[in-house]
Amino acid sequence: QVQLDESGGGLVQAGGSLRLSCAASERLFNNYASGWFRQAPGKEREFVAAIMRSGSSTYYADSVKGRFTIWRDNTKNMLYLQMNSLKPEDTAVYHCAARRGPYRTRSDDYQYWGQGTQVTVSS
Repeated sequence: QVQLDESGGGLVQAGGSLRLSCAASERLFNNYASGWFRQAPGKEREFVAAIMRSGSSTYYADSVKGRFTIWRDNTKNMLYLQMNSLKPEDTAVYHCAARRGPYRTRSDDYQYWGQGTQVTVSS
């Protein structure tokens, strides 16, 4: 059982930046592909970014490509999401997730989830 704990959310003006962190309880975190998803009020959870177990490959939703960066530090069992040039439409609860095997973009493919951290971007 992998426990995930996000932090780093908050309120920021449009054009600003935030860095989200996700701490994993699993000492063998490098056995799990990981991703970030977000859910805005009244909307379905959507894929944001994913990263391979080793961190050598990443994948982004078109809506965040060029603005967000995902990376991981397996020595610290940590996952990160750097968010730059934030827009009001990025407002959502952001969740980190983990799964055994290669990364995926569907939320149903992830077995482990954090509780989420709120990101609010004001215009």
